Amino acid sequence: MGRSIHKLKAVVLDRLAKKPGLHGDGGGLYLAVAPPSASSWVFRFMLSGRARTMGLGSYPEFSLAEAREKAADARKLKAHGQDPIEAKRSQQAATPSGMTFKQCADAYVKSHSAGWRGTKSYTQWTGTLKNYAEPVIGALPVRDIDVALVMKVLEPVWQSKPEMASRLRGRIENILDWARVNGYRDGENPARWRGHLDHLLPAPGKVKSVEHLSALPYAKVPDFMATLRTRTGVAPLALEFAILTAARTNEVLGARWDEIDLGAKMWTIAGERMKAGKEHRVPLSMPAIAILEAEAVKNSRGQGGLVFPGRRGEQRYDNTLLETLREIVASVTVHGFRSSFRDWASEETDFAGEVVEMALAHAIAGKAEAAYRRGDLFDKRRALMDEWAAFCGGQ
Repeated sequence: MGRSIHKLKAVVLDRLAKKPGLHGDGGGLYLAVAPPSASSWVFRFMLSGRARTMGLGSYPEFSLAEAREKAADARKLKAHGQDPIEAKRSQQAATPSGMTFKQCADAYVKSHSAGWRGTKSYTQWTGTLKNYAEPVIGALPVRDIDVALVMKVLEPVWQSKPEMASRLRGRIENILDWARVNGYRDGENPARWRGHLDHLLPAPGKVKSVEHLSALPYAKVPDFMATLRTRTGVAPLALEFAILTAARTNEVLGARWDEIDLGAKMWTIAGERMKAGKEHRVPLSMPAIAILEAEAVKNSRGQGGLVFPGRRGEQRYDNTLLETLREIVASVTVHGFRSSFRDWASEETDFAGEVVEMALAHAIAGKAEAAYRRGDLFDKRRALMDEWAAFCGGQ
């Protein structure tokens, strides 16, 4: 006869957490997996002829042993004629503040970020929550978050930044769902879109599109760089490094010292940090090396491994470089400098198109891709980046 309790094994939980459905441990305890892979512990029981489900916490934040302990406590309450869910609510009510939205957000990010690709998702999640949600609802008990409060967060940015606001809404919805499953709040999710907020806000796709800012004409890049080099601090150096390497913002802000080989004048970015998912080697010009050897950057070696860390050693938000840029010119974006680089290379140099595309870490098919893997285009890209650095310096 099989066991009626403690059927699950800890070693298989990570695999089960990828399979939507209910995975029973016995005694009413289940690992509930919602598509695609949101996992939580639940205790299911019957009371007065009615099926009840009680959240016991998310997985892997709570281990199998901890979930079994919580389920055992719930079974004891039920055996003594008490409703475990009502008992939990009473206990929470005894705490005036309860779990705040920020506490739930931090817990959600902690339990889910390991499954996110690279650092960009983490930076975008924490950045939007910190800048837009936390000032309004961060300190409030999560059980008190209602439609009016969600609207107070979203309305100021729904028209001006519809794409970002839509992602923000989804993140709030996920956090509130997490809080409900964990027993920190009840009722309908006030951030849900379909059949709910779609009656109060226009669809993001119907909001007038925001005009994308243009790239700086490459002829103006040397003057811009001259002005940028009068600024002090790590952020201006990071922006200059991004321009000199034609790299993406998240690649620069996530750069670590163990990716840098000063002797070989090379920066190797792991595939999981690249948009194309492939390792990318970046030749470093002498001005780029000079940035890495600058005192403001060298001092970061002991701060968590990041080349351009924030004040507390954490990775900077994506808008850090944009804010620095806007202090000088308001009509372009950081990403636009990649276009400036491409236009310059096409109009002012004789380098082949695939060399330029590889410098931008764009996928190249066919023979050029094979050549790149052999590495014989790396020297050509080094020559290209040296010429770009000289141009940026007004030479």
